[in-house]
Amino acid sequence: MLFEKIKSVKAFVLDVDGVLTKGDVLVTEDGQQLRSFNTRDGYALQLAVKKDYPIAVITGGKSAGVQRRMEGLGIKDVYLGVHHKVNIFNEWLEQKQLKARDVLYIGDDIPDLEIMQVVGLAGCPADAAEEIKAVAHYISPKNGGEGAVRDIIEKVMKLQAVWDNNPTIKSV
Repeated sequence: MLFEKIKSVKAFVLDVDGVLTKGDVLVTEDGQQLRSFNTRDGYALQLAVKKDYPIAVITGGKSAGVQRRMEGLGIKDVYLGVHHKVNIFNEWLEQKQLKARDVLYIGDDIPDLEIMQVVGLAGCPADAAEEIKAVAHYISPKNGGEGAVRDIIEKVMKLQAVWDNNPTIKSV
């Protein structure tokens, strides 16, 4: 059953804090909020972009740094400051002409629950909230911000035979 769900994934949607980051937010004296991203997660995301998977990031956070990081990976559909994620998710599905069953959603906490209950494949990090683990089809052995996104996306792309094991290295 899980194998079939993985094979049918056409798009990725994910949260940020607790999924792409460890969930920690460092606040500087002048009020800037800093997050740390895992470069291996970034590799998987940029490869998925290159393989033409539609990708969206939907987060309650409002950090310009998150926007810049996602744009640097080639992700154009970044929704910041979203409190009721399912509305944006449904609009994105319509825009991309996708069905919820086509999507792998990676979330870690209560704001992700509603979407995770309707997608074709719901994934989460090992340190996700218990309510999220209860609805997830796949729980990564990795924690948020420590390679969970890479683990999940790589599994999908390998089972779909599009993971690039031998990328061409161009000299600069």
